[in-house]
Amino acid sequence: MPMAEVQPDWLRPTAGRLVLPNRLDRLYAMGHLIRTVESALLDLHAAGALAGTTHTCLGQELCQMAVVRALDDGRDRVLSNHRNHGHFLTFSGDVAALMAEVAGRHGGASGGWGGSQHMVAGNFISGGVQAGLSAIGVGLALAERRAGSGGLVVVILGDGSLGEGLLYESMNLAALWSAPVLFVVEHNGIAQSTRSDAALAGTVAGRAAAFGLRHWAIDDADPDLFDQAEAVVAAMRGGNAPGLLEIRTRRLGPHSKGDDHRPPAEMERIRERDPLTALGHRLDPAQRDDMERRNRAYVAALAAEILARPPASPGVA
Repeated sequence: MPMAEVQPDWLRPTAGRLVLPNRLDRLYAMGHLIRTVESALLDLHAAGALAGTTHTCLGQELCQMAVVRALDDGRDRVLSNHRNHGHFLTFSGDVAALMAEVAGRHGGASGGWGGSQHMVAGNFISGGVQAGLSAIGVGLALAERRAGSGGLVVVILGDGSLGEGLLYESMNLAALWSAPVLFVVEHNGIAQSTRSDAALAGTVAGRAAAFGLRHWAIDDADPDLFDQAEAVVAAMRGGNAPGLLEIRTRRLGPHSKGDDHRPPAEMERIRERDPLTALGHRLDPAQRDDMERRNRAYVAALAAEILARPPASPGVA
């Protein structure tokens, strides 16, 4: 079946960006698509069809969508991290580029050579070094301020990056230079296999206060998550000053693939909390089932097509 016949009709980028309205049906469709892609990647790894590793955002789909979809200005920039798939898909809508990149095939977001952690799409980039793009984000934001463009730079981190000195140097310079950069901390409570409360003293809010950064805290299980994220972005546009948004979330999948050692009782609590499932329950069951069916068909067809492509060649995207 031609790919155009199975691609969901709402997954059509406009001028290189996916326009995702704040509507329950579209938000759930996108969240479920991200989960379907992530689950497919883990299945392909388990079957030996993919090499290397990958870091999925299972359980964190809405968290990863919230801020990125609120960036409706073509001048805005997103600098993501190793757990980047939800950010990339929300920004670009390009499922094929993501899956081809992870598979090391032609047509990948970085030519098939960057792998899971290194994605590029217009004003979107990601990297695998903890907090490694934070200083670059400050520099980009400073350039936007000096140019008077009104563009906003978003640097997205996990709470595990709160142990990196470069992040605090970046926050300090952002405050001194009034750089319009929003640091987003996706606080899932665990850094690989280490609980945050065993590695971090103090609070995220306290860290923001130390540098005079505006601070917001939201929870991805809150039904008003997307409205709250939009409000934060609007506040950031209101002045040339940095800020820090903390999003409470929980990781439903492993750190990378097959390396999850959390107790069954804890995992059950995370499954019961699952924001994506809760969002789906707010929709008509028939509508929800149809969107899920279309997502699964699209991802399955796309995976088969991508795996049939030749491996990426040096210097060929």
